[in-house]
Amino acid sequence: MKEIEVIIDTEEIAEFFYQELIRRGFVPTQEELEELADITFDYLLEKCIIDEEVDIDEK
Repeated sequence: MKEIEVIIDTEEIAEFFYQELIRRGFVPTQEELEELADITFDYLLEKCIIDEEVDIDEK
């Protein structure tokens, strides 16, 4: 199976959830959106859909 590089941005996930929840009649807080994004990221890690790489240059 071919490996591809995918970059997962939790801020982008939070924005996606915000738009979808607003469209469905919910009004989430920023804190709730951040938690949803973190949970989604953790789920993708747990299911081995993604691997977490730490960028050493960001320190």
